[in-house]
Amino acid sequence: MSTLLIIIAVLIVLAFAAIYWQNAQVPNLGVRDGKLAPLSSKPNNVSTQTDVAEKKVEPLPFKDTTENTMFAIKRAVEAYGGGEIKEETDTYLYVVFTTSLMKYHDDAEFWLDTDNQVVHFRSASRAGRSDLGLNRTRYETLTELYKQQ
Repeated sequence: MSTLLIIIAVLIVLAFAAIYWQNAQVPNLGVRDGKLAPLSSKPNNVSTQTDVAEKKVEPLPFKDTTENTMFAIKRAVEAYGGGEIKEETDTYLYVVFTTSLMKYHDDAEFWLDTDNQVVHFRSASRAGRSDLGLNRTRYETLTELYKQQ
């Protein structure tokens, strides 16, 4: 019985170590050839630029100018909370959101497609397989906050 408990304890420690390692890995993100990074096959991500129906979200409409669009996105991120801006240009914003309870990191990107006057969005969890719909819910909340700006 004690051997079984030791094995279970070791497996639990290994599982937490694997999640911690995944959470610490910074993905290679950004815009290349007019596209945000492709999504993984895991269900814990959403994007405006995917063909996978379950992961697809709609681009945000531009405000009147690029500057006002970026300002509104940043205000929405601030109002949402838990996000830290890691990279910013005139047309790109990379934010790492940290969940309050487990401290998981989710990478969110906003790309202002000036040619088409839309904001593309990508959000993906680093650790685990399922996010229980958090990235989609985050997108929906950020969209509402953005519209209020």
